[in-house]
Amino acid sequence: MAAFIAKQMVGNQLSAVKGAVGGDGGDDADDKEKAEEEERERQEAIREAEERRKEKHRRMEEEREKMRQDIRDKYNIKKKEEVVEQQMPQEEPNPLMRKKKTPEELAAEAEQEELDDFTKLKNQIETQVNELKTQIEGKCVMQ
Repeated sequence: MAAFIAKQMVGNQLSAVKGAVGGDGGDDADDKEKAEEEERERQEAIREAEERRKEKHRRMEEEREKMRQDIRDKYNIKKKEEVVEQQMPQEEPNPLMRKKKTPEELAAEAEQEELDDFTKLKNQIETQVNELKTQIEGKCVMQ
């Protein structure tokens, strides 16, 4: 992989030098096609390397889990870590990874809070008015 990348870097630099010295204008289409092909090859090499890395880590994790299971079996230890791991994310969501609210959602929340405050105030005023009415009616006798 490293040799391939080194070859690509040196090859690109040599191509730039050849183009500056030679000055041929007819090779632009060929150069573009060649550059595109090299980019595809580079991307393919990167993808293959990533797949090999993931496969290697998957195999290593399987081996580790097998060793863990052997130890659990040897000492009669029950596997309870999975239950704890499944409950933890539900109880403590990561505040940094939460979904961002859109401006519309923020406006709707603010409006809801205002409505709540307004409703509370309205209810307080209505109760005070009712209390005043009962006091006045108690003091005033209609003839």
